[in-house]
Amino acid sequence: MRIAILQMTSGIDPAANAKTIVKAVAKAQQGGAQILFTPEMAGMLDRNRKRAAPKIAFQDEDQVLRAVQDAARENGISVALGSLPLKQHDDERWVNRSFLIDTSGSVAAQYDKMHMFDVALATGETWRESAAYAPGDKVVTVDDTPLGRLGLAVCYDMRFPALFEALGRAQCDAISVPAAFTVPTGRDHWHVLLRARAIEASAFVIAAAQVGIHEDGRETYGHSLVIDPWGEIVLDMGGEGAGLGFCDLNLGRIDEVRTQLPSLANRRAIPN
Repeated sequence: MRIAILQMTSGIDPAANAKTIVKAVAKAQQGGAQILFTPEMAGMLDRNRKRAAPKIAFQDEDQVLRAVQDAARENGISVALGSLPLKQHDDERWVNRSFLIDTSGSVAAQYDKMHMFDVALATGETWRESAAYAPGDKVVTVDDTPLGRLGLAVCYDMRFPALFEALGRAQCDAISVPAAFTVPTGRDHWHVLLRARAIEASAFVIAAAQVGIHEDGRETYGHSLVIDPWGEIVLDMGGEGAGLGFCDLNLGRIDEVRTQLPSLANRRAIPN
């Protein structure tokens, strides 16, 4: 089963980013993929919140989501749209929302990033996601995707094993972890954390990533990954630039690994 992964250097213009994704949808379908994965904040990446605010819309008005839905329907391909910044009616803060769009162009599932990246790095970079974004509070899986049962997570979520334990208990066949990972933490933690999450869940992990120097001045790590349930890296798109990658998955590998290492079946509740 073939999937496609779009590694992006998203900018501050949603219309330009939408065009990039729409082109990738068509190329993914032409290349034989049944589903395309895009990174976190695929529709707009802008750390200047004052500048970004006028371009952030409610879900039913978002131009990027609408364009990708149309492209999915026209090309007959599913799209795991990594995430978009969206307004809420009941909270002044935005949400960082991930989507699974099916071949009819409908939203089959949506997930709001749970864990906010609030940190001051040794490099001098500071991030306070919780000042602008409200965290989600629901674990989300979706059945009947080309990969089987797909679990949804976003970037910083990967550092919190409890979420992935829940996705493992849900018997996810694959987990999408779109990201815009910083370079310093990417060098040290990106590969090891994602391999661990795949091993723990005995599932494929697909992590479409942002890469390079962006219009807002940030630099992201890249290295979009596909990891099999044994923890083996079957695709690494590197950190040198944006582009579309393809990966052929052996879905039979899931049962093979779960038979050899039945950790999901052997798991017990830990007493408090």
